[in-house]
Amino acid sequence: MFAVTLADDAELRPLEPWQAAEFAAHAERVRTDVIEYIPWAHTVVDEATARKFLQDYAEKQARDEGRVYGIWVDGVLEGGTVFRTFDAPRGVCEAGVWLGAGARGRGLVTTAVRHMIDWAFGVRGMARVEWICDPRNTASAAVAKRLGMTCEGVLRDAYLLAGERRDEQIWAVLAREWAA
Repeated sequence: MFAVTLADDAELRPLEPWQAAEFAAHAERVRTDVIEYIPWAHTVVDEATARKFLQDYAEKQARDEGRVYGIWVDGVLEGGTVFRTFDAPRGVCEAGVWLGAGARGRGLVTTAVRHMIDWAFGVRGMARVEWICDPRNTASAAVAKRLGMTCEGVLRDAYLLAGERRDEQIWAVLAREWAA
């Protein structure tokens, strides 16, 4: 297993099905912090649903179509990152994140995603990393800006969350633009 140091007390590492109980407890702790924008916050409600979420990502990883990582601070799961989609043949993937309010403001998400983008471009040869967020999620858009991504536009009413049609703001960075 690997761990990437994000700060003296924080690291990024794989989040796997055997950690379902820890993920379920984490989901309960951060639910009110992330539910406005994070779909799994509506569906991960116990250990069984946490295991299903993590197992779905384990299967995506086995097919080389996605990955999920946790962000631990002082040994406590505080957030995570995903390659929500990963299409190696096309060279396009989408990075996503969540973080509990208590761990915000330290640059952990930006640092974690920078490592993910380095890996996607440098190791996997991806051509494009996308970042999709609700335009109202200004904190998410700020991370995309810090990462040097370009806002390419907004897809109106592009997805449904908790019975509400939502817009998606599309950000991206290309391998040829990336300066690690």
